[in-house]
Amino acid sequence: MSAILALRNGLFVTPGRLRLWSAALLTGFCVAVVAIVATRHGLNDLNGRPLGADFSSFYSAGRLALGGHSPYDQRALFQAEQSLFGDSTQYYAFAYPPIFLLFAAPLALLPYPLALGLWEALGLAFYLLALMRLRRTLGLFRAEPSLVLIGALSFTAIFVEIIHGQNAFLSAGLFALAISFLNANDAMAGVSFGILAFKPQLGLIVPFALAAAGRWRCMTFAALTVAALAALSAMAFGPSAWREFLATSEFAKRAILDEDAVGYSKMISIFGWLRIWGAPLGLAYAGQAAVGLAAISATAWLWRWNASPRVAGAALCLGALLVTPFAFDYDMLILAPALLLLSAEGLERGFRPYERLCLFALWLAPAASRTVAAHAHIPLAAPILLATFCLTLLRGVRSEGSPAAACP
Repeated sequence: MSAILALRNGLFVTPGRLRLWSAALLTGFCVAVVAIVATRHGLNDLNGRPLGADFSSFYSAGRLALGGHSPYDQRALFQAEQSLFGDSTQYYAFAYPPIFLLFAAPLALLPYPLALGLWEALGLAFYLLALMRLRRTLGLFRAEPSLVLIGALSFTAIFVEIIHGQNAFLSAGLFALAISFLNANDAMAGVSFGILAFKPQLGLIVPFALAAAGRWRCMTFAALTVAALAALSAMAFGPSAWREFLATSEFAKRAILDEDAVGYSKMISIFGWLRIWGAPLGLAYAGQAAVGLAAISATAWLWRWNASPRVAGAALCLGALLVTPFAFDYDMLILAPALLLLSAEGLERGFRPYERLCLFALWLAPAASRTVAAHAHIPLAAPILLATFCLTLLRGVRSEGSPAAACP
């Protein structure tokens, strides 16, 4: 009974313990990264994979685009990867819209190690600066700003992001930046949301939340930003880049979602959860659609009626991952703003049963979700994510609010 009570209240999660656990995690992260670099063979790690893994496709796609070739030509991309990392390297797909080439192509002008290091360093700096701006703007953790910094640095999704060389630092920073700007500068908030078009599946929930809150100016700037980035990428890499991207999107969807080319254990979506448990493809899509529509509706309701900008902002980040079937463990980094907002809300107004436990579990889940799902067929991330979203919705339901005025 005492163990159940401890989990219910989550009182074992104290600032002192968080600092201790964070220090241990940060030490482990640093040792692991140093070991990966120290045992590399050329541009590959000890297991023969490119350093930065997924970044190898960004870099190769950027080189192809700079050379006037299509990064969506799978054969050409694979040959480019093999020329860099050896004939035994596996294929790393590039399934991003041409907007992302605006980031990838400049990096491809640099030697690979420098490009990877710069990508990681700038991404980490942007992520931290955006979170600290969010903390200052909403007046969070005034007494302990250092706790926010160490918690953000030791969020286990960071390690998954770094070893994959992915773009979650950018998406997490954009979510934090957009939420921080909403009360003061709708234009900058819209621009931040618009840049998320480089990874469109993460922004599916955004227009519904903005429309529910009546943030038409923000929506306008978001749409203009997307249009400007699309036009700029078309001018830089040719209109054909968009046609080729759209033509390959169906193949990417079929290979990754329908045929498990990447691995369902890496996914954190409801779709991935159901497929891990052996659900037929149609049922998995239906389950994803049902939860996604519920998450959109609940988030839109919160943005229209909720009194707390912290709850509404957290729901947006959580809902973004519940809506799409195409979400992986490194994408959980966009939960960093949600963890910050909900922790501050709980400390100020009191934590409800199991809230501390869910937030602590989300903080740790990225480090273990892939391994546990692969070997034990237990999807950790999706159930924890769904439970935290439900608790966030419950907190919003019990808050007093008025239409739109309460949204961030």
